[in-house]
Order: sequence, then structure tokens, then C-alpha cells
Amino acid sequence: MSRAGSVAELAQRLAHEAEAVCKHYLSNGQRSGNYWLVGDVDNSPGRSLYVRLEGPESGPGAAGKWTDAATGEFGDLLDIIAHAGKLTEFRDVADEARRFLSLPRPERPKGIVDGQPAVRGSKEAARRLHAMTVPIEGTIAERYLRHRGITDFRGCSALRFHANCYYRDAANGITTQFPALIAAVTNTSGELTGLHRTWLSPDGSDKAPVESPRRAMGQLLGSGVRFGIASDQPITVMAAGEGLETLLSLRMVASAMPMVAGLSSGHLGALLLPPGLQRLYMAGDADAAGRNGTGRLSQRAQALGIEVLSLRPRLGDFNDDLRRRGLDALSEAVGAQLLAADRAAFMPAR
Repeated sequence: MSRAGSVAELAQRLAHEAEAVCKHYLSNGQRSGNYWLVGDVDNSPGRSLYVRLEGPESGPGAAGKWTDAATGEFGDLLDIIAHAGKLTEFRDVADEARRFLSLPRPERPKGIVDGQPAVRGSKEAARRLHAMTVPIEGTIAERYLRHRGITDFRGCSALRFHANCYYRDAANGITTQFPALIAAVTNTSGELTGLHRTWLSPDGSDKAPVESPRRAMGQLLGSGVRFGIASDQPITVMAAGEGLETLLSLRMVASAMPMVAGLSSGHLGALLLPPGLQRLYMAGDADAAGRNGTGRLSQRAQALGIEVLSLRPRLGDFNDDLRRRGLDALSEAVGAQLLAADRAAFMPAR
């Protein structure tokens, strides 16, 4: 079974044994015609949930698909197995499905930590996923960023790559795989507290064709994705903004300045600032959410006696400026908004 097709192929194998799966994991139900009827995915007695036992391998009426008429929930037999075992990580669901089907368990990728499954979206789950990543150099993630005009990756060790990162569709529960740009979320001490995932198209030309190609996991409040920051160095001047590409675009012209991406306007507003910070540049997007996030952080910073200055894009955000106006125009615009001392310290001569 190929890794790329493992999710769909495993679901199809279970569908071929749909009645046996239902008898084992939904034992309080019974067969009625072409369906297995039971109360719910937790195997309660009743007839609300129905699993199709026969049908095509995909599309409408496919075998192994289920619907709960009471709640509107639906999914496939992998979801049934997950509920039965209270499993939150797909690899654990797949292992249980293979055990049931008597299939060999595949060798786990390097970096997988054995032991108890981590809670989905937890800090521990983020750490385990981070252990499976590699630097972005030469990967699809680097190709994606270069498509966005971002080519300078000095001080960007927070950026990583995962070749086959699971993506679960919130609407239908289907799990697929895409390459992903992974960004480490850390606190002011440099401790990994979460991850940000950007799923990508297989050729790296754009984000993956899914409903929500960007998602974060772990403990994010107060933390962010840090660029050009070493945990053992005092920081007196830094820039903070919302999006990864906003800050990475700024680094194209101010590569020596420490920067932090909050990842959303809400988390930007709650970002914890390092001790000893004297001046904060707020790199806001040109929309209401961007102004809201920068406004809250600005107020908190000023209350701590930190000087706050704004960096504003000419277009929607700094990546728009970089791609549409060019590097020289971006450099000129950003340089005009920095104090002279900071311009000399953080902007390379052009």
C-alpha cells in the first residue's frame, strides 16, 4: 500500500468487509437489508445511525459510508474505528484498522515517538509532528515561498517541511495527505508550544486545494513563530505581525531585525513580549482584523513602557507589496518607516 494512497485504500479495504467491521465495532446494532443500524458512533443501542454494507467503492451509495439521521454526522469506517477506540491520531486509527484486517503494520517514519497517542491538536501532538519534519531547503515548501517572492531564509530555522501531512476535512471527515510548510510556534523562552501548518499543492505552486489550507495546533496563546531570534540573546528592537508571509516579506528588506508572527489577529493581540524590549514595530495588514490585532498589542506594549511604531504596506499586506511592487519599492517603503538608527542596523545596504 503506497503512503500517498494509504488513507483511501485502507478505507476501501474496510468497506469490502463492512458487515464484519460493524459486527465488531458496532456490536449493539443489526443488519437490515443493505444497512447496519445502530444508535450512534459510540455503539449505543438504537437505529439512528446507518452504515451502507454494499455499494460501489466511491461516490454516492458507496459501501462503508455512514450517516447519523439524528445528528447529521457522516463519515466512513475509519471514523467508526476511531470512535470505538477513542483514538485521536490518524496513525493510531490506521494501526487498529490494519490489525482488524490482518494487514502488516508499516514501518513508522523516522522521528515518530512510540507510546501513548497524543491528544489531537495538543502541544505533545505538535511536538511529535515537528519531530517528523525536515528543513525546507530544496523542498516543496521552499518552492512555494519562492513563488511568493520570498527567497532569503537566513534566521528562519522555525520553518520546516513535511512531505505527507494529514489533512482532515471538517465537513466530511475524509483524511487526505498533502505536503506542508510547518512553522514552529515557540514562547519567549524558545520552548516549542505548537505548530502552524500550510498544506501545499504537490508542485508547490500554491496552497493545497482544500477548504482551510492553514491550521494551527498546540498551545498558541502568547506564543508565535520567531525569525532571527536566538533564545539566549537579549532583544531590544523587534517587529511583530500576523501572517508568516507578511513577516517573511519584511525580512527580505530588513533581514537583521528580529520578528515574530502571531498567526492570527487574536493571537497577535495576546503575544507575550520579551523582557528588555525597548521598541516594537507593528507590521499590520491593511484590513480591520489587522488593525484590531496590532491595536491590542500596541496598547499592551505601551503600558509596559515600550515604544511602538507602525509599519504599513502600500497594498493589502507586505507580501502583496513584494510581489506586485517589487523588492526595491518594498525596501524604499519600509526604510522610510524605520528610525534612522534601525534602518542602519537592520537593513542591508542595497
